[in-house]
Amino acid sequence: LDIADEILVVDDGSDDRTAVEAAAVGATVLQHPYNIGNGAAVKTGLRHATSDVILFLDGDGQHDPRDIPELLGHMDAYDMAVGARTKDAKVSPFRSLGNWGLIKLAEYLSGHKIPDLTSGFRAFRRDKILRFVHLLPNRYSYPTTSILAFLQAGHTIRYVPLDTIRRR
Repeated sequence: LDIADEILVVDDGSDDRTAVEAAAVGATVLQHPYNIGNGAAVKTGLRHATSDVILFLDGDGQHDPRDIPELLGHMDAYDMAVGARTKDAKVSPFRSLGNWGLIKLAEYLSGHKIPDLTSGFRAFRRDKILRFVHLLPNRYSYPTTSILAFLQAGHTIRYVPLDTIRRR
């Protein structure tokens, strides 16, 4: 991508060829010796990234990388931009119900409307997210924690409706 100053791939102890293939196309690969968790991989990426805006895109194939410019287009005015899955998103009914309940609780606690609390496709202002890196859990709830921390601190968030591909 010509819009990226750097591309970091964090290999969280996987046994596939992601690290090798990412390095072969010029990405900087950061590797954990064993699986610590999705949140730990995010924290490793945050601590090593040098750009003013940091974009995260989960490697599960759910989001289309062609949507990156649309997400980044909001970073001049906002502290975080979240690729919010639309109601048409191809997510299992069980996952949808769980996400709905979690969103309703987060909306109640924060006093803000939150269209998508758990999307792994988001961009942050580096200086803002680094303030909260110590709060992010090592497992899977870094998206939830980061949204609630940003809202509590009075930072701005833009939810960008995007279509997704069914999770593998």
